[in-house]
Amino acid sequence: MNKIAKILILLIIILFILCLCTSYVHAATTQVIDKNTESKLVEIKENAAKSLEDYQQKYGSEAYGFTAYILNLVRIYSIPFGFIGITISAIYQYIIGIRHLENNERGLVMMVSCITILVICQILPLAFAIVVKFGRG
Repeated sequence: MNKIAKILILLIIILFILCLCTSYVHAATTQVIDKNTESKLVEIKENAAKSLEDYQQKYGSEAYGFTAYILNLVRIYSIPFGFIGITISAIYQYIIGIRHLENNERGLVMMVSCITILVICQILPLAFAIVVKFGRG
């Protein structure tokens, strides 16, 4: 056999072994995950449902309560994404932009947009609460 055929057969065997190993590891981890985290998942679901009910009672409507609940989640999760975006844009502006000036401008635009989105995500729940509480009368 020539070298190409030997290499091809060797690659097929390696891929087959990798597929078997990953399927075995996946089967083992799903059983462990299912046993250990089932009660935690139920607890998280119950806490989220209770929190949603609290918002619905606080705002006096299902729609307003659900909107306030979603805006609160957006407020909480926007902080790490905002900081990650600011970090990436700072890398573009101050590290990569030293050698490539087009990336310097890209970094500045990204940083301004990340900060703007972060501020909007932090102020939006407050603005919603003010409009719903005092705007409805």
